[in-house]
Amino acid sequence: MPYSYAIVVAYLTGMVTAFVLAKMFVFTTSTQSTGRSALIFTLVNVAAVAQTWAVSMVLAYHVLPALGMTWYAKEIAHFVGVAVPVFTSYVGHKRFTFR
Repeated sequence: MPYSYAIVVAYLTGMVTAFVLAKMFVFTTSTQSTGRSALIFTLVNVAAVAQTWAVSMVLAYHVLPALGMTWYAKEIAHFVGVAVPVFTSYVGHKRFTFR
């Protein structure tokens, strides 16, 4: 599987797991229906996956090679790319998904 596609597949798998766990353990007092929460959760995560993909691709193919870092460049880039939307996703879910 190409690197770019693998990023998206991994993110989508994590997204489904995150919704179930967040609904069950983090935002337990939400007054929204599960269906509405799932829709908004998906929208927040579409923005987050775009952030993850963009950061991963720019780092892996431009920034890290320009710095001479070619050893595990894709893995490092993906790690950073996944970390970037942690805060924006939390705020989005707290304010919109699980109100």
